[in-house]
Amino acid sequence: MTARPPVPPFTRETAIEKVRQAEDGWNTRDPEKVALAYTKDSRWRNRAEFVTGRDEIVAFLTRKWTRELDYRLIKELWAFDGNRIAVRFAYESHDDSGNWYRSYGNENWEFDETGLMAVRHACINDLPIKETDRKYDWPLGRRPDDHPGLSDLGL
Repeated sequence: MTARPPVPPFTRETAIEKVRQAEDGWNTRDPEKVALAYTKDSRWRNRAEFVTGRDEIVAFLTRKWTRELDYRLIKELWAFDGNRIAVRFAYESHDDSGNWYRSYGNENWEFDETGLMAVRHACINDLPIKETDRKYDWPLGRRPDDHPGLSDLGL
């Protein structure tokens, strides 16, 4: 199996790098590509849904990004130790009726020795917002390096 650097044990710098890689991947909104960052038997809890393995991850993300349109995500390192990383995040998206949301959450991640995520626990809350209250205004895709992060935005 090919390693997916950075690999554990994480330093502050490599944990920040891993978080940005995850953010960048999810901002592609490409379920097949995103699933490659997880072990073949990765286990997730996402809100009240339990997902196991890459096939289920792809199906989950396909459903997610069919409902959550114009999805843009920012993740920020919260803590790390050994092969674990905790992040907080917020994303903005709208439904097919044009209702906008900012979804806030926390994730706990556990990685295998090759740097693939084996376990992901996510807690998420959705806040309805007006389109004029959006804070994520970059073109779809990767967040530009000069775009503020969560702390800079006061989120």
